[in-house]
Amino acid sequence: MRRMKSIAGKSAAWLAAGAALCFGMLGEVRAAFAEDQIYVPLFTYRTGPFSGSGIPVADGMHDYLQMLNDRDGGIGGAKLVIEECETGYDTKKGIECYDSVRGKSPVMINPWSTGITLPLIPKAAVDKIPILSMAYGLSASAIGDTFPWVFNPPDTYWDGLSMILRYIADKEGGLDKLKGKTIGYIYLDAGFGKEPIPMFDNLAKDVGFTLKMYPVAFGDLQNQSSQWLNVRRDKPDYMVMYGWGAMNGTAIKEAARINYPMDRFISIWWPGEDDARGAGDGAKGFKILNWHATGANFPAIQDVLKFVVDKGKSQVASKDKVGDVLYDRGVYNSMLIAEAIGNAQKLTGKKVVTGEDVRRGLETINLTPERLKQLGFEGFTGPLQISCSDHNGHRPTFMQEWDGQKWVKVSGDLPAMSDKVMPLLDAAAKDYAEKNAGWPKRSETCDKPS
Repeated sequence: MRRMKSIAGKSAAWLAAGAALCFGMLGEVRAAFAEDQIYVPLFTYRTGPFSGSGIPVADGMHDYLQMLNDRDGGIGGAKLVIEECETGYDTKKGIECYDSVRGKSPVMINPWSTGITLPLIPKAAVDKIPILSMAYGLSASAIGDTFPWVFNPPDTYWDGLSMILRYIADKEGGLDKLKGKTIGYIYLDAGFGKEPIPMFDNLAKDVGFTLKMYPVAFGDLQNQSSQWLNVRRDKPDYMVMYGWGAMNGTAIKEAARINYPMDRFISIWWPGEDDARGAGDGAKGFKILNWHATGANFPAIQDVLKFVVDKGKSQVASKDKVGDVLYDRGVYNSMLIAEAIGNAQKLTGKKVVTGEDVRRGLETINLTPERLKQLGFEGFTGPLQISCSDHNGHRPTFMQEWDGQKWVKVSGDLPAMSDKVMPLLDAAAKDYAEKNAGWPKRSETCDKPS
């Protein structure tokens, strides 16, 4: 695997040296492209305050794709050229990464940041490079008729919020029982954390609960005492979190410190095991949404261990990290990458496919139980189907709880409140197109799943 780091200037000389390095690497990558190779860049962040979340995701993404290279010779006879670009979860660096890879014929972009995803959305159709923002990014991009080049399966942030509220409502005896309740929302004060607010506001008005918001700035990820003092004062009936990186572990510790009832503290799907472990026994009862299993006891992940980790080809810190929730999240992401490439090859009859081809491949993903078994993921996750009009799938999640050592599934399927979510997604997609003058009407081919 080639590693590449995006650059930001401090001096003219440094910039010149960096530019020379980039051009050199561009030549190296192009020279390395044989006839049967496919270029898959991965935007990652192994440094900075978000690295605690970014590293396991990056490891899982890389290791699954590397396993396909070493076990199968790639996909459909084409070797994968896997290249990481370090963004530090910084939007400016993310755009620099995009500019550095778009000339190398990438088959898709995985931004791994809502902040990076948003400015890339207008570029995707122009550069003919699809964007896979798996369960993050602009919720409205689920509407494929408006955003034919952007995909955000298997759930949007608006789906996730409605699932959390469904879970809370089930505990309270019905959605109507939330009337008069107070729900707190602690979130990263950035594109990611702000994304579900319109949905939250709408549901608060419809259902009749009071919404209290506690934003956390980038500089305060590990210093949330003021937010949690306000939580202690306000005494919300439930707390919902959309956090990432160092914010998650700090929030769990602070909630435990003020003795907030942990069984009423629920997060979107991003906290990992280390986030919960940091709070010791105080984290017991903390809950998060998920749509796939944890652990390594699946044939595909056993092959990752056999062909990659045990061969010393992974950057994973230790073998026991394989199977952690965020490592498996990265594996899931790369399963989608691989499936889209394979679909594109079948649709076109080509070994070496392009971004245009893989856009069609993404649009024909159909992960049936039979297909998941073929891939070695039986029991790992549920079915997922993407279509020309639906670039998400909106599949049910489940709630899992930290028992002090591991995540334990504590609910059945939690479907999204589609009657609440879908009209808002449609309206938001229409609004986006109207506010961006000249937004193109969909003209792309619509294929049917095989």
